[in-house]
Amino acid sequence: MHLLIAPQALKGSLTAAETAQALAQGARVVMPDVTVTELPIADGGEGTVAAMVAATGGEIIPATVTGPLGEPVAAFFGILGEAAGTAQKMAVIEMAAASGLPLVPPEQRDPRITTTWGTGELIRRALDHGCRHILIGIGGSATNDGGAGMAQALGAHLLDEAGRELPPGGAALARLARITIDTLDPRLRDTIVQVACDVDNPLCGPNGASAIYGPQKGATPAMVQELDAALCHYAAIIQRDLGVDVLDLPGAGAAGGLGAGLVAFLQAQLLPGAQLVLDALRFEQHLTTADLVITAEGHLDRQTLRGKSVGTVAATAQAHGVPVVVVAGGVSEDEHALYEMGIAAIVPLPTEPMTLAEAMQMAAPLVRRAAERALRLIRLGGRLHAA
Repeated sequence: MHLLIAPQALKGSLTAAETAQALAQGARVVMPDVTVTELPIADGGEGTVAAMVAATGGEIIPATVTGPLGEPVAAFFGILGEAAGTAQKMAVIEMAAASGLPLVPPEQRDPRITTTWGTGELIRRALDHGCRHILIGIGGSATNDGGAGMAQALGAHLLDEAGRELPPGGAALARLARITIDTLDPRLRDTIVQVACDVDNPLCGPNGASAIYGPQKGATPAMVQELDAALCHYAAIIQRDLGVDVLDLPGAGAAGGLGAGLVAFLQAQLLPGAQLVLDALRFEQHLTTADLVITAEGHLDRQTLRGKSVGTVAATAQAHGVPVVVVAGGVSEDEHALYEMGIAAIVPLPTEPMTLAEAMQMAAPLVRRAAERALRLIRLGGRLHAA
């Protein structure tokens, strides 16, 4: 039997790689000779770099870059290993590592001034390491600058009427008069940029970057109006000077408009995060030899299965005729609806009444024991079938 173990992280408890290891240990208690492939996964958000580096035998590269408020921050990016099997050297970046909300103290949160400059620096570091295929996860941003800082860090010029470079932040975009990209890093012309983007918000308007995500970054209602107007002006200048229409592009409003900036300046593709990661890890190729997939999720519901890692794993495996077992901390609704979406069985983590804090503290042994229970039932089913 060939077991493909493809869990995401159990946030606050175990990384995706640690979860995969615990599941494999539990499976081998029951079937010591089982062939196991551990493939930690993610959906493009937090933990994506760690999961993809672990799955491919790559490396994490530390990098000091410019944080959201202009101060140095300790960030990182990953370079995938040979197991990725990519034609070009591939980097994976989490924009939150350089420009994320947790990097800004609550009392200092002001999306009028925060910048994505550090994200641009991470892209440049990846280019310096010879990477010509870059995957960027853009969740968790502290910014609302439309990716302007990112573009400036890579050599673009965003100028006011006097020909001066715009200062950092989304509010400054209201003064944008001209964009020039003659000095944009030339290596980008030969680089594939893919963006893990799981929202379809446009850049501006009531469902845009400023209105939907600005308040959680510290924006007051007045700031939201100011930032929205600035991004609309920014989109108009992008269309005039770069010939790219990002105003109503689905996903352009992701990460405070970073989605728009990546498309406009780097010709990036905005793609569903979970599928993008699975494709990069060659998940379908692994399915060709798998008899069973085990994945894991902290909390399972219908929303989890729509575009997230577990749902994408289940749907892809179902299309290949491979059953999927989900080890989960909890299920919030009728599990029969989840079975119809491609899951063969759900195995709960808790073995007795316990608080969430207790379950998180005991995550590793609970995961091992859940995998052991799942494999015992599968072995029993095999015996009954043979009889």
